[in-house]
Formats: sequence, structure tokens, C-alpha cells
Amino acid sequence: MTRLVLLLLTGLLLPAAPATAAEPPAAWGPLSFLEREIAPGEKRKFSYQLSRTFEGSFLDTAVFVARGQRAGPTLCLTAMIHGDERNGFEIAREVFATTDATRLAGTLIALPAANVHGFRTGSRYMPDRRDLNRAFPGSGSSNTALVASIIFAGLREQCAVLVDLHTGSFERANLPQVRVDLANPHALDLARHFGAAVVLGGAGPKGSLRRELMDAGIPAIIYEAGLPLRFEPQEIAAGVQGTRNVMIRLGMTTGNATAPTPPDRVFSRSGWARVPVGQGGVFYPARELGAEVRRGDVIARIYEPFTDERFEVSAPLDGYIVGMAVPQVVFSGYALVHIAQP
Repeated sequence: MTRLVLLLLTGLLLPAAPATAAEPPAAWGPLSFLEREIAPGEKRKFSYQLSRTFEGSFLDTAVFVARGQRAGPTLCLTAMIHGDERNGFEIAREVFATTDATRLAGTLIALPAANVHGFRTGSRYMPDRRDLNRAFPGSGSSNTALVASIIFAGLREQCAVLVDLHTGSFERANLPQVRVDLANPHALDLARHFGAAVVLGGAGPKGSLRRELMDAGIPAIIYEAGLPLRFEPQEIAAGVQGTRNVMIRLGMTTGNATAPTPPDRVFSRSGWARVPVGQGGVFYPARELGAEVRRGDVIARIYEPFTDERFEVSAPLDGYIVGMAVPQVVFSGYALVHIAQP
């Protein structure tokens, strides 16, 4: 789909193509983004959408920009790509609110509710029932792909580093963790300096924002913490501090960073303990998030509500519990406990 057609459909102006390596760096001055200008030392909030259109209304999310007084990298924050993962919104909002642009080196750009439809309705998905985080870098093939292409184009042009903010999904809680492609030294360094309880390795699924930006040469990490459809102060505070740690590491700001994630909490693989076939019922965990387990340890119990039979679920591998379903009714094959190991 041509750029002109995208403009007609969405009322949005796609950013220009990234500058080539042969071009000299521009002097530090105002930032031009989405036809707005942000001067050094200034903070602005505006809509990603430039004009109201029927399909473009699905991208009327707010954009928060803080242009530093001094030259430096551009850190981008994205949240609520899944519209039910609310902790990320507060992390992005709080980081922006407490950033002093007159003391900042570089630029902070935040999209605190990328899937604004999902934010309003409590839905994980886009209006056409597709997953935005499987649609990048996007195209014109669907409403979700169209929105993905516009977001991706802007981020690819502007970002030096991306921190994507998520929670657990489908009534599962995540131990505060950072996910990163361990093969990228720069991204791994930022992941460890975020300071979460654990770092979990993996390139991420095809079509996810993190993976596609990494493939485009932009270091990207994900912070996952807590449950969907909630605002959890403890997980939000940890995410704000972690983002500050990244800004300190990038030289964008000063302050006291918390300790990096230790090397023995950097995990390269993980697996799920699932409901055994025919053993559905009411699930209760037997261990807590963050617990160390050995293969064969009992980590969950399931009570059959009609027969009062009890089933025990054992850990399929040695490691640490980094994700877990909340007590609920479960069926055969349902993912219960996420275990990571070196």
C-alpha cells in the first residue's frame, strides 16, 4: 500500500525514511515528530493521529515527548500493545511525568497506550480481534496491520533504544522480568541494568515489536510484571525504577541506579508445567513466584469439583518460577507455571 493511501485511510503522516549513515549528524535543536516541534528543554503531549478518520480513530493514542536540553540518545517506551496490560501505562506515564527535560540528555518518547481501543474496553486485542504484537512491521492488509505499520515507521525512525512494557496474560502473573535476545550484547547490557529479578533470553515471536525492531538494528527489551487488567503499585514502581536505570546507563540522566540483575539470574530457556490430560478442575499453586524448584517437586494442585479427587502437578525441570496462573478453573493442557533455567 502506498504512503498516499495510508494517509487517506488514517489521516496520519508517516515519518520520513531514516537518515542514511552517510549524512552528517544534525546539530542539536528542536525535534520534529508527527508534524509537531518539540524544543530542547520542552515536554509535550499530543495525539498520534493528525486528523479524525474512521479507521484512524484506532490510533488516537497519546504521545509523550520530552526533548532534552543536551544531545543524547532517544529512548522510546511503548505500553499497552496488549490493551489489557495496564501496569505499563502507569510506568510510561510516571517516567514521563518525573522527567525534567531541562536536565535531560537526549529524548524520551512514550506511547503509553498503543492499543488505545483495548485500553478503553479491557481487551487484549485490536478492534478486528487481531493481536497487535504479532502484526509488526505491519502492512495494509488489515486494521491491525495498518496501525502496526504506522507505529513501527515512527519508532524505527526515532528510537535508539526501545523498552516495551507488558504484564502476564490471561489471568497469569509474571515475576518482574526483562526479556531480551541474549545474542545482542548492547540489548543484554541494558536488560541487566534494568535491574529486574530475572532476565529471560529469547528473540521473541515473529511479528512482535521487540523482535522486529531488533531485526532493524534497534536494541529492544521487554519488561514483564504482574497481572493483566490491574494497576499494581509494586510492579509499577519497579518498572519506573528500571526505566530510570536504563536512562542512567544510556547517559540520559543522573541518579542512583539499583543493582543490575546478577549473571546467575540470566536464564536462556524456560518451559511450562501444564494441566495433565483429564485432570482439569480448580487450580491452586503450591509454590510462589520466584521460588527455586527441582524437577519432580509438587508445584500445583488441582481439585476435581465433582469427585473431590486431588491431582498434583510436578515441576518438569529444575529452575525458578517466573510466571504462574492465579487460582482458577483450568482444563487439560492449560499453562500453569512458567519455569526458567540457565
